Amino acid sequence: MSKRSFRKALIVVLATLLVLGGVIMFFVLRAFSYPDERHPGKGTDVEVEIVSGMSFPQIASKLKDKGVIEKPTWFRLYAMWSGKTANVKTGKYLIKDNLTPAEVLEILVKGVKEITVKVTLPEGKNMLEYFEILEQARVAPAKELEALARDKTLLQRRAIAGDSAEGYLFPDTYQFRVGEKPATVIDRLITRHQEVWNQLVQKHPKDTAKLKDKLGWSDREILTMASIVEKEAVDPGERPRIAQVFINRLTSERFKPKRLETDPTIRYGCLVPLQKSAPCVAWIELCTKAGKPPGCERLRSLQLEDGGSDFFYFVATSKNSRTHAFAKTMEDHKKNVEKYLGNP
Repeated sequence: MSKRSFRKALIVVLATLLVLGGVIMFFVLRAFSYPDERHPGKGTDVEVEIVSGMSFPQIASKLKDKGVIEKPTWFRLYAMWSGKTANVKTGKYLIKDNLTPAEVLEILVKGVKEITVKVTLPEGKNMLEYFEILEQARVAPAKELEALARDKTLLQRRAIAGDSAEGYLFPDTYQFRVGEKPATVIDRLITRHQEVWNQLVQKHPKDTAKLKDKLGWSDREILTMASIVEKEAVDPGERPRIAQVFINRLTSERFKPKRLETDPTIRYGCLVPLQKSAPCVAWIELCTKAGKPPGCERLRSLQLEDGGSDFFYFVATSKNSRTHAFAKTMEDHKKNVEKYLGNP
């Protein structure tokens, strides 16, 4: 090769290296400046949900689709260089559309600040009423909670006999996340119930055994009776006597037919089960036409409804009374009804 040809070749190589070096320098400078380049936007909040199991490339693509970043590959490389691809936390984010990649990545690594609410589920209400309370508190949608409470797979997994979780959702004060998963809510309520139930059985083994032996009841039937008594007894001090009234009705030869004749059982049968009788439908329609929720009115004007008493009947001593008058015979009960309520 002549000297002239060699010089030409050398110039080409040097020029190529110079161009290549310039390109490399451009990308190096670009890489260093990328994290601080502000994304063009109006400062609008954009909702982005990062769910469990998402890979970082998927996260970067979602951010691009939502208009939070422009170059998902660059964002991924920047996160890899920062060593933070595995530190992104799941959750629903509100990210402004005019941030820098560094600011976006920092938000994802920091995570969403959880918003929690305190919710009290009072005694004496059915599961549908509980779900309405939870929905109003923004914990979870009532319809989704109800669907889970009737889900056969869930009921089987939690060893619940029956067609719903009614009676297995413990009334208490809870701290829930806003927008919590419905399954998490239902599981927590059931778990709390089972904890308290086990404590009570351990504390009163003889009483529990007596009910099972005398009446042949299962845990669910004992729980059902406890729920009925709880609903009837406005004054907690009357619970033992009211419970005994119901047990007397079921076991005594003097009381026929063997029916509880108690308003809460009828209200429950009309409100909670999916299949409702014609009278129940008519009763609910009366409330609907009046612009009131189902169950707005009492089904009966008087109630035929522990302690070892031999009472068979009781009636409230006034319209809004917390106490009841108890009777051993229908004749005495009618006198109490006339005395305290007048003609029903």
